[in-house]
Amino acid sequence: MAGRPATFIIASATIVGWAALGPHFGFSDTWQLVINTATTIVTFLMVFLIQSTQNRDTEAIQVKLDELIRAVGHARNELLDLEELEEKDLDQLKLTFTELAKRARGERLKMRPPGSEA
Repeated sequence: MAGRPATFIIASATIVGWAALGPHFGFSDTWQLVINTATTIVTFLMVFLIQSTQNRDTEAIQVKLDELIRAVGHARNELLDLEELEEKDLDQLKLTFTELAKRARGERLKMRPPGSEA
């Protein structure tokens, strides 16, 4: 709900209301402290909300990718669950795929007729 237009409108109305009360409170330190404290608390909580949402989204994407790998006939099923590998193992796998891509590009260049452009 934090990303909905209604939430933005409520937050904007809160700021406008706070600003409108400024003259009534003489733009005092307490008046400023109220909005500073409120925005700090909301920002702090939003960090965790956003991280949770991103974690859920990333997990869903990983499940979808795993299903695609599993469903494709010639796919390498050992690529399932890569997010669980150690950094060094991921780096080695990345190097393997980088080398495959370089070889594929080289073969494609060899197959072009002389004088043709990419």
